Amino acid sequence: MTETPLAVPHGGKLVAWLVFVSALVILGYGSRLLGGDDTPHDLAYRYSSSVAALVQYGIMLGILLLIARGLPRREAFALRRPKSWPRALGLAVLALLTIYFASFVYEQALSLLGNWNPSDEQGLVPDGWDSSRAGAFVAFFLVVTLVAPAIEELTYRGLGVGLLEPYGSTLAIVLTGVLFGAAHGLLVGFPILAFFGIVVAWLRVRTDSVYPGMLLHATFNGIALIAAVSGAG
Repeated sequence: MTETPLAVPHGGKLVAWLVFVSALVILGYGSRLLGGDDTPHDLAYRYSSSVAALVQYGIMLGILLLIARGLPRREAFALRRPKSWPRALGLAVLALLTIYFASFVYEQALSLLGNWNPSDEQGLVPDGWDSSRAGAFVAFFLVVTLVAPAIEELTYRGLGVGLLEPYGSTLAIVLTGVLFGAAHGLLVGFPILAFFGIVVAWLRVRTDSVYPGMLLHATFNGIALIAAVSGAG
C-alpha cells in the first residue's frame, strides 16, 4: 500500500479522528453525569483500576491505528526525534512551569469562590499513602505515568495535530487542547486541562515531535501522584 504524506489535508481521516475524540468527550461527561460522585477515593490502590485503564488505552490505540491506516505512521504520530534535544527539553521545562503557574493562579481564583479543587473532581489522585496496597499503587503509577501519557499524546498531539496542521498550526494547537480537556469529563477542571493540552500541543509544534510532550505529560502525572501520597499535595 502506498503511504500518503500529511503535508496535504486528509479530510476523511480528520473527520474520523474528530468523531473518535468527540465520542471520548461524550463518554467522559456522560459517565460523570450518570455516575455522579461515585468515583472511589482509593482508585489508585485497586488493581482493577490499572487493568481497566490498560484495556481502555489498548482500544484507543487500536482505533488510532485504524484511522491512520495508509499514512506513514512515524509522520502521522510525529514519532521522530526533535532536531535538538537540549532545545526540546528546555521548551518542555518552560511549558511545564507555565502549566504549574497557570494551575496555581486558577486554584487561587477557585479558592475565592469556594473550596473547589480540580484534582479532587477527577478523583484519580489518592488522599495519602497506604503501604498495605503498595503493589496496586505501583501498577497504577506505571499506567498513569507511562501508558496514559503515551496514548493520550499519540491521540491529540500526535495524530490530532498532524491531521489538523495543514489547516493551520493555531487551529491544531487550540482545538486539540480543548478536545483533550473536554475528554476528561470535568467541569471545574476543564479550563486548566484545556490549557495543559494547548501548551503541550504548542510544544509538539515547536519541536516537531511527540516525544517531548510525552515526557512532560509523564512528569506532570508522576509529580502529582508522588505529591499526593507524600502529603505534599
